[in-house]
Amino acid sequence: MTDETLTQDLALAESTLKDLLANLSEEAIVVARIGAPDEPDDPGAPTPLELDVQGGDLGFLIGHRGEALAALQYLVRALLAKQLKRNVHVVIDVDGYRVKRREQLMAMARRIADQVAQRGKPMALEPMAPDERRTIHIALRDHPAVRTESVGEGNRRKVTIIPR
Repeated sequence: MTDETLTQDLALAESTLKDLLANLSEEAIVVARIGAPDEPDDPGAPTPLELDVQGGDLGFLIGHRGEALAALQYLVRALLAKQLKRNVHVVIDVDGYRVKRREQLMAMARRIADQVAQRGKPMALEPMAPDERRTIHIALRDHPAVRTESVGEGNRRKVTIIPR
């Protein structure tokens, strides 16, 4: 995808999110940027369009465990896909929630991996959204003493950390 196409997609993503927020009567600032691919070594990895919503009391946009934020991101992706006739990788954050949550998940993954390695018994984590499970898998993919596996179906899917 060309830089010009990414820039146009980013502008459309930003205006779509701003329109949704305006319909919610929320005054918020949307900071838009082209992100780095999740897998920089993979030339086919999609380049994310990052939209960060900043403002006053925006907790309702995050919801319980980020559920409202996930729904908002899904809605923006669906609207863009319909307009552009193709999928676009959009990541929405509200007041740095995703960054903080990612750091928490990575710290938890390392802590539990050490426990699993020490005890020699697998441990299943709580059910998580796909992006959170992916964070756990990435955090532990190079861990010498454990491996990870997703088990379960639907919204009950969770990561199990298993000793090697």
